[in-house]
Amino acid sequence: MKPLPEQHAELVEAAIHAAQSAGDLPAFDLSDVPVTRVKPNQSGDYASPVAMGLAKSARMKPLDIAHAIVKHLPGADFVGAVEVAGPGFINFHLAPAWLRDQIGAVIAAGAEFGRVDLGAGKRAQVEFLSANPTGPITIGRTRGAILGEGIARVLEAAGYDVEREYYFNNAGAQMRKLGESMRIRYLQAVNVPVDLPDEDDADFYQGDYLIDFARALADEVGDSWVDSDWSAFKEYAEKRIFEWIQASLERVNIRHDIFFNENQLYHNGDVERTLKRLEEKGYIYVAPVREQESDEVKALNAHLKPATWFRSTQLGDSEDRVVVKSNGDPTYTLPDIAYHIDKVERGFDLLVNVLGSDHKKEAEVVRMGLDALGYRTDHLHVVFMQMVHLRRGGEEIKMSTRKANYITLDQMIDETSADAIQYFMLHRNADSQFTFDVDLAVKQSNENPVYYIQYAYVRCAGIFREAAARGFSDDDADLTLLDDEAFDFLRKCLELPETLTYAAQTLTPHTIAHYALELANNFHPMYDRVRVFAEGVDPDVARARLRFYRAAQVAFARVLTLMGMSVPERM
Repeated sequence: MKPLPEQHAELVEAAIHAAQSAGDLPAFDLSDVPVTRVKPNQSGDYASPVAMGLAKSARMKPLDIAHAIVKHLPGADFVGAVEVAGPGFINFHLAPAWLRDQIGAVIAAGAEFGRVDLGAGKRAQVEFLSANPTGPITIGRTRGAILGEGIARVLEAAGYDVEREYYFNNAGAQMRKLGESMRIRYLQAVNVPVDLPDEDDADFYQGDYLIDFARALADEVGDSWVDSDWSAFKEYAEKRIFEWIQASLERVNIRHDIFFNENQLYHNGDVERTLKRLEEKGYIYVAPVREQESDEVKALNAHLKPATWFRSTQLGDSEDRVVVKSNGDPTYTLPDIAYHIDKVERGFDLLVNVLGSDHKKEAEVVRMGLDALGYRTDHLHVVFMQMVHLRRGGEEIKMSTRKANYITLDQMIDETSADAIQYFMLHRNADSQFTFDVDLAVKQSNENPVYYIQYAYVRCAGIFREAAARGFSDDDADLTLLDDEAFDFLRKCLELPETLTYAAQTLTPHTIAHYALELANNFHPMYDRVRVFAEGVDPDVARARLRFYRAAQVAFARVLTLMGMSVPERM
């Protein structure tokens, strides 16, 4: 389904070319033709100000240009009356017969309603969450998961073939801390005396989940692991944590297609190969300190072993970046560049990364690394998100992952609902601050947008239960009997393709959440006045209204599904 503004724009463009061929308009280059929805209570459904934008190049008055365009406008079944309004707008009215037919078209489309072909034949990858397996998914990390999945769903609805990827590292300092922490908890579980680190020890994970894992391991192997080193405990904890992460994500309808381990880049030589290629291009040098630092700083650091640097300043960076530390360990930058080379070489038409806002500089440097090696980066898009704050009882809850002072995704689902988490995590622009209000999320009232949107679908479902009980059908409904309010709501439904197109182009799934709430805001007042089985409603009118509500039900089911939410029959 093509968005209506785009369909109108194509007609206007064709009319301009026809007017030029007929000599009613002079020759000039034509760029995009703007068409927008008209605000309620204004004339028409869609309008184009294109004539005013062409006045200078055509050397004509906007009104004359607009009349010339309308004169040559091709016919289309969706276009009714067309008007020229000062100072040069072209206003379009949707044809009543076509609009009535859209009720059947929405019903026929069903779960595919609103789908557009923006990404038809193209492959997209969305990489999101990508947390190392050191603990459960917290409510803070959940925003990245919901956002990434929301982007993936929007891209699929826009026609893309989408692959969801989770990038993680199961080695390094954090994972060693996990293994050491798990070892301590295991020794406790088998009653081996062990000193428990101080609660402020940065090398110790304090979560109770490690105590639970240790007890389970002790039940399984007894005390046979007493002399094992941290690596065995790391592997055990990692496996358990990843199973936990995947189970938690499934509760909010998230399933990744690919789990890419950073260590793979080392095992197959990609990291080393990337460093060598950058060096061959002249972007690598070795120095104990930054070349731009003062002689005094250089003297102070003269004892340090040289580090390996990426000369990113040649690509617009404010300073060069270390890619291999003086101890021989790569920084995050080098394997990240290697990973993105791997992603680019897999041939996706669109690459999307969802990252915390604190990773902006790192993402810029990775792009510079790709640029340095001659890879295209125009199809690589990074969506940055702000942290999540949690409020309960009017007070913000302070959280710390290492100190185990956090709330997990599972805990928040149990306290609120998966649907509440889906909607509230999605409804704000990713780069805006967001506070999850637990008290609002559990309210069963119109004040809660989750309830308000789902209740619209439930009301439709209730109508059809009553119709079934009465043996009443919408077969052969005469849709000319429908009220204007029903058609006003239908117009709102038909905005979904353009909303989806915008969301896919801008990677902003929160626009779907906004649209869903607007749809509910349009529905509920209309529902109170456009009743099917109210006293005095003619059976033929009731039949037409029932048919209309069938389309409304499809529309709400579609937007709820796009947001990853459930579609309840009752509430």
